[in-house]
Amino acid sequence: MDLFIGQLIATSSWEWCAVILALTYLILAIKENIWCWPAAFFSTAIYAGLFFDVNLFMESFLNAYYLVMAIYGWTQWNRTKNGHQDDSLSMVSWPIKTHLILILFLSLGVLLIGLLLSTYTTQDFAYLDSFTTIFALVATFMVTKKVLENWLYWIVIDLVSVYLFYSKGLMLTSVLFSVYIILAILGWYQWKIRFDTNDPIKSKLSS
Repeated sequence: MDLFIGQLIATSSWEWCAVILALTYLILAIKENIWCWPAAFFSTAIYAGLFFDVNLFMESFLNAYYLVMAIYGWTQWNRTKNGHQDDSLSMVSWPIKTHLILILFLSLGVLLIGLLLSTYTTQDFAYLDSFTTIFALVATFMVTKKVLENWLYWIVIDLVSVYLFYSKGLMLTSVLFSVYIILAILGWYQWKIRFDTNDPIKSKLSS
């Protein structure tokens, strides 16, 4: 506990700022509020630098990607048609077969990139960092498209991230991702309720 408190006290103001913005993003995303994307943009801009400083290069790259996806997400959620808000971006659900194939290919990518990083760079936790990065790339895209199952991916990603960041001394960020797990479960529950109340013919992707 003394170590935990000491690390929290030593947390930089930049990390505090990134954490607050990241929490704001997730809470707004659960509510399908478009202002989640500006919060994501500034949070990830800070984290890109923080992770690079502690030799988590894949996490730094991931947050650079988040910057681009924050802009893309804003445009997707804020589409207009004939000068009016376009509500055509409905929540969707991908079939299990799609997820199984996706997970297989992503896992192969984790093994390959993890091997390259552990062999040719000073990367710490090469395979774990590759796992969180590669799966988060796809999970983030799923959020921009309002794919229901994105929350299930995030639950697993956040579980691994808690250990990863704790091991690197990013205590506050580790606590943040612990909260993320709870919020991801809440996000899944709330999105599932909304999805089930929508017209299944309009909302579901056919298998």
